Amino acid sequence: MQIGYKLFAEGYPPQEMVRQAERAEAAGFDFVEISDHYHPWLEDHGHSGFAWSILGAIAARTRRIGLATGVTCPFIRYHPALVAQAAATTALLSDGRFMLGVGAGEQLNEHVTGKPWPPVTERHEMLRESLQIIRLLWQGGYHSYEGKHLRLVDARVFDLPETPPLITVAGSGKSAVHLAAELGDGVFATEPDPNLVRAYRKAGGRGPRYAEVPLAWAPDEDSALKSAHRMFRFAAPGWKVQAELPNVTNFEAATAHVREEDMASSFGYGPDPERHIAAVQQFADAGFDHLALVNAGPDPDGFFDFYAKELSRRLSEVTPAG
Repeated sequence: MQIGYKLFAEGYPPQEMVRQAERAEAAGFDFVEISDHYHPWLEDHGHSGFAWSILGAIAARTRRIGLATGVTCPFIRYHPALVAQAAATTALLSDGRFMLGVGAGEQLNEHVTGKPWPPVTERHEMLRESLQIIRLLWQGGYHSYEGKHLRLVDARVFDLPETPPLITVAGSGKSAVHLAAELGDGVFATEPDPNLVRAYRKAGGRGPRYAEVPLAWAPDEDSALKSAHRMFRFAAPGWKVQAELPNVTNFEAATAHVREEDMASSFGYGPDPERHIAAVQQFADAGFDHLALVNAGPDPDGFFDFYAKELSRRLSEVTPAG
C-alpha cells in the first residue's frame, strides 16, 4: 500500500504547496499529488497556482517523495503536445519520480480559452487522442497526428527521460476505465467503488489503482466538520455536476444547501485515528492500492504530526478485508 498526500492548490498559495510537499516527505508519505486547475472551486478557497511550476519547485526541494498531477485535462486549456513536454521535463527534474494523472476535465477550468465545452462522450474521444499524441511524442523524434478532434504537426519533445512517466487515467464509468486499461498505466478515482476496480481489471488493466481519501483532522470534531464544509462542500453534488458547472459562483449556488453535518458521512474527521483509518480501509477494500489523503482540516501542520504519530505505520499495513 502506497500512501500519498493531496496538495490542495485551490486552498493555499504556491509557496505553501511547496512547503507542504516538504513536510509530507518528512512525515513519511510516499507521494504527493497536486490538482491542476485554473480556478478554485469556491470563492473563499482563494488560490489556484500553476501546477507545473509548483511541481518543478517541489522536485528541486525534495529527494525521495513521488510527484503526480491529480489530474490534468490534456486538451482544450492545454494541447497534449504541451502536456507531453511538461511531464517529460518534470520527470527529468525529479529524477524519475513523476506520474502523470489525466482526466476528461471540468468546465470550471477549461472554458477560459473560449472554446465550447464538449459533451462527455466527445471529451473521452479527445482524451483518447491526447493519450495517443503524448505516447507518440515520448517515443522520440518528429511526429504528426491527424485525429477526429486534435492535430499534431511536425512536433518533437527534445528532452525525454530514459523511462517515460507512468500515466493514470481518471474515471468513474466504463468508458474512462476501459481507456485507462488500454492506453494508461493505471486508474484514478475519488470514490471507494469496487465495481470500478473490477471493470478496470476485466478490461485488462494491471497497473496501480489511485484514489483520493477525504479526511479532516482537527483537535475536535466540530472544527473538523466546519473546515471540511468550508473546503470541500463543492464535491457534495457529485462528479456529473462538478464537471459541468463553469464558474465559482455556480458552485457557491449549487452547494448553498449543504450543511456541516452532511460532511460526516463522506469524511474521516476529528482527532480519533480509528475514524481516519476506517475511511482509508473503505478504499483498500474496494481494491485501490495508491491512496492520496486529502486533508480538509484547518491545520496542515497538525495533520502532518498526526499522520506521522498515529497513521503512518498503520496505514502502510492496511490490506483489503478478507
